[in-house]
Amino acid sequence: MSTAVETLLEILDLETLERNLFRGGNPKTGWQRVFGGRVLGQALVAASRTVGEERRAHSMHGYFLRPGDPSVPIIYDVERIRDGRSFTTRRVVAIQHGEAIFSMSASFQVGEEGLDHQTEMPDVPQPEDLPGEEDLKDEIMKRAPEAVRLYFSRERPVEIRPVDLRHYFTSEKLPPEQYVWVRANDPLPDDNRIHRCVLAYASDMTLLDTSLFAHGLSVFSDRIQPASLDHALWFHRPFRADEWLLYASDSPSASGARGFSRGQFFSRDGRLVASATQEGLVRERKQRF
Repeated sequence: MSTAVETLLEILDLETLERNLFRGGNPKTGWQRVFGGRVLGQALVAASRTVGEERRAHSMHGYFLRPGDPSVPIIYDVERIRDGRSFTTRRVVAIQHGEAIFSMSASFQVGEEGLDHQTEMPDVPQPEDLPGEEDLKDEIMKRAPEAVRLYFSRERPVEIRPVDLRHYFTSEKLPPEQYVWVRANDPLPDDNRIHRCVLAYASDMTLLDTSLFAHGLSVFSDRIQPASLDHALWFHRPFRADEWLLYASDSPSASGARGFSRGQFFSRDGRLVASATQEGLVRERKQRF
């Protein structure tokens, strides 16, 4: 197992401090702030620890309140809002330095049969027909700006294979839509809760980018101050996060220094397994003369 995946599983294995209180460690990545996907994943782990295994998370809605400090652990305080016959609701607050940096509500449901329909999976190249991670890294190291090269030079627990690479290399204005294949870099334990938490981690990758495509920008641009503001995720059908999933996203709106994006995760056989939405700060930095 790669070091990055081992580290991801370690940071998702929260320490129990009290009945509803958990502590999550920080990987030493050199980032100036905590990656939002890690807070999403850890918060879902904390909520899941207070729910029976027969109930599975079906939705989570979170707000990023303050930048996370990567030099200290994060405390997760879980409030048991409701335990019903079919649904369980939890509220989680992530705390650092005595202040809330993130809050989330999550809902869990017992397994039920019911109506079933879904939208069609987009027709895009399969991951085997796209550059592998090493090929992608080599191309980016040769052509991309320094900020992009720095991001891709680090070992990551989730592999991404973008269908279109243009936004990494040019300032061309593109349609605000993106297709990226994603999967954990190594096999994960056979625990559906782990797969949901890893998908929550991955759902914060590339989504905010999509709102910048129409403007010829990316989150790596020095013209933009990017930050996740809120994030919602719904789990529709069973899946494995260590198998290829197509993350299809688009951005119907950007205004008021905020970009809004929505995404859908499809399995290789075309099943819609999860959906995500996010609004992020995409404030243009003031130029100094």
